[in-house]
Amino acid sequence: MKEAEMSIPHLFRCPITLDLFKDPVTLCTGQTYDRSSIEKWISAGNLTCPVTMQKLNDPTMVPNHTLRHLIDQWLHMGQLHFDCDYLIKIDSLASLKQNLDSHEAKLETKLQSLEIIQVLTEESPSQVHSLLHFGFLDSLLELLFTKVESELSQEYTKLVEQTLCCVKRMLPFCELESLNMLKEKSRLESFLALFEHGSGMIKKSSCQLIEAIASSSETKELCAILGQTEKLLQGLVLLLHQNREESDSGIKAISALCSLELNRQNLVKEGVVDGLIAYISDAERRERSLAPRAMATLELLLGLESAKEALISSKDGIRMIVKMVFKVSDHEGSESAVKSLTIICNDSLKAREAAMAAGVLTQLLLLLQSQCSGRTKTKARMLLKLLRSKWVEDTKHL
Repeated sequence: MKEAEMSIPHLFRCPITLDLFKDPVTLCTGQTYDRSSIEKWISAGNLTCPVTMQKLNDPTMVPNHTLRHLIDQWLHMGQLHFDCDYLIKIDSLASLKQNLDSHEAKLETKLQSLEIIQVLTEESPSQVHSLLHFGFLDSLLELLFTKVESELSQEYTKLVEQTLCCVKRMLPFCELESLNMLKEKSRLESFLALFEHGSGMIKKSSCQLIEAIASSSETKELCAILGQTEKLLQGLVLLLHQNREESDSGIKAISALCSLELNRQNLVKEGVVDGLIAYISDAERRERSLAPRAMATLELLLGLESAKEALISSKDGIRMIVKMVFKVSDHEGSESAVKSLTIICNDSLKAREAAMAAGVLTQLLLLLQSQCSGRTKTKARMLLKLLRSKWVEDTKHL
């Protein structure tokens, strides 16, 4: 009996009774106890955590499924000793997670824990899977989307940046259902506060989260919620007008949100057409590679009458699209530019006149002589044919 008791790993013992856990539960302090033991402790009038002696502001007991699974696995193996390194690793990860979950842990302690987690996520996919198995993604999201003040201190900004970095490294290896926590009003408000008041890195990382949300069927409902959030859409459109790296992230996030048709209408309402034109104009000077993606997004939006009207009303919109028809360096975006011009020139004399004034005929002829794809050349010929037939109609009415 004594030998069997001695063989119980330290991690599997309740801190109160030192017996093998039967129903492990975790308190708000991050400490785990056997349910019956901690219930007796609290019913005796104790309002603190037995190990840390911290006040229990929240008496909720959360079942520790991971620890329960490990104990069951250990028992199934006939109470054989686990590999020592493995147990040390479990103990270490449990300590890290406790630092993240504890409301009492200092900011400095959380930052140190995040630095270790960041190193672990960089080492190998197996390390990431271990972190996911222990529920680190939920802990990181909880840490991120608590109440956020409008003024972010330098230290807190660093905390958010490191947490987002760890979350981004985990997302490719897991289901995205955890992100649905943002459907809660308070969580969404925290996300919006970080996006609005956060650093450039926080804005970029937030855009990457939006991309992930829009890419998964598990978070489709959340994608629709984001697409109805005016403050977020306004912030994304604002990014497109900035000559910084965040505008690239903004393009990706907006393009992803456009996967839902209802989101497109809301984006147009918030001025995304002018934002895309501004981005394409800036990309023309900077040779930015995401201009073709911006052009493809604009083409998609032109399925809406409101987007057509916004483009035709834009001061430089049609001229910038005409420029995208033929570029000496490459032909990325050419097909979307030609298709976009075809859409707006078909029904609008004003659009045709603006396109002609911007030199669309020359651009199309240069494109036809280039090494672009056969499909793009076919679209270019169709646009030329449309412009010629419409020119005949227009002159008859003069």
